[in-house]
Amino acid sequence: MQPVMRHLIWSVLLPAAVGGTMAAGICLWWVPGGEKLPEPIRNTSLYRAVHKPSVPVSSPLVLPPVALPVASGPASQSHETAAVRDALNLPSFAPLVHQVIPAVVNISISHGSASSDDDDDDEGETAGASGREPSSPSQPKRKRHTRHHNAGNRGHHVLHPADDELTGAGSGFVVDASGIIVTNRHVIGHATRIMVSLSDGRSLPAHSLGDDPMTDIAVIKVESATPLPCVAWGDSRQVEIGDWILVAGNPFGFGSSVTAGIVSAVGRDLGSGALDDFMQLDAPINPGNSGGPAFNLQGQVVAMNAAIASPSDGSVGIGFGIPSEIVAPVVESIRKTGHVEHGWLGVTLNDASSPMWVEDVDPHGAAWRGGLRKKDAILAIGEIPVHDARTVLRSVAAAHPGTIFNFTIRREGKVMTLPVALGRRPTADF
Repeated sequence: MQPVMRHLIWSVLLPAAVGGTMAAGICLWWVPGGEKLPEPIRNTSLYRAVHKPSVPVSSPLVLPPVALPVASGPASQSHETAAVRDALNLPSFAPLVHQVIPAVVNISISHGSASSDDDDDDEGETAGASGREPSSPSQPKRKRHTRHHNAGNRGHHVLHPADDELTGAGSGFVVDASGIIVTNRHVIGHATRIMVSLSDGRSLPAHSLGDDPMTDIAVIKVESATPLPCVAWGDSRQVEIGDWILVAGNPFGFGSSVTAGIVSAVGRDLGSGALDDFMQLDAPINPGNSGGPAFNLQGQVVAMNAAIASPSDGSVGIGFGIPSEIVAPVVESIRKTGHVEHGWLGVTLNDASSPMWVEDVDPHGAAWRGGLRKKDAILAIGEIPVHDARTVLRSVAAAHPGTIFNFTIRREGKVMTLPVALGRRPTADF
């Protein structure tokens, strides 16, 4: 019996025990948590070769599921949408739209007769390559029954023909509850009838209070038995490239519509006038959006839609708005007097070299009366050095007639200061 037991122990039980121990060791060696092995074992080169440091893995980009209320019907769907939006941290312009869209209006106009084809409807001052103040209209004349929409390729204008009786739709916005509405001058043109469609479904006739050809701004008024929703001006000087913008209007006559984007550039010069200082927007703007507002996130108007740059007359993500710092004072002047007066020098400035110099002077202009002469080098206006003609002519055009500009000049080697009282821009320039 003993030999049998001895044989059983050596041939069966002992190998089984050794095999079990080795299996347990192998399991501890390979499975996660092998760090529980004794330090001497974990310090061996074999262990480190098998247990290589793990590669860090980024957390998944998919957010964890959101627990949504179980319900049915439109109300529950709205709550679910809001919950998902909040969980994903997505911005919503809905509160802003509810706040401002009631003050945005659609404008349609009509003309009684097409006999006035020679009417001048596209005037304004252009400071050309040499910074000239023209004494005659610098833009081609447009027929009264032709729609106009600026393009952004440095002064080129796309003309959109329209029917003789109805030119189509534009946009505007209410700035006073009494019915004061702001829009583009090219939206209403020389219309014989202006109709305004309000957000509450009413259509009211409007009459023009005045316009400004240089800035392409017009102010109209409707009579309403009840106060109208209105919006406030924001400070476009505080707008920065990259800020969110909400654009509202009436694209292609489809009715009230909004688009969103960012301010992609400021201070754009499109070559359409001395006061060119457009805000470039990448929010889609299309024909019909002209005259509509562009809002900041506080619901304030910081620009008025005026132009698009597109080879196809449709939005390609480059639109232009007139900053509120230009629009607001023009609107206020029109409300008070029915027109806007811009300053005028009567000079041609050449900024091809530094410092720039006077190339020509109108003998009947304000510059001549103030003492400026040909070949005078312009060094500064007031305490501010100036280096380009557009800066000078923009400052002059933005000022009122009678404003005194102190020009620091150099003439024949001598530096002197000349006080020049700005004149009134000749009517021919309009």
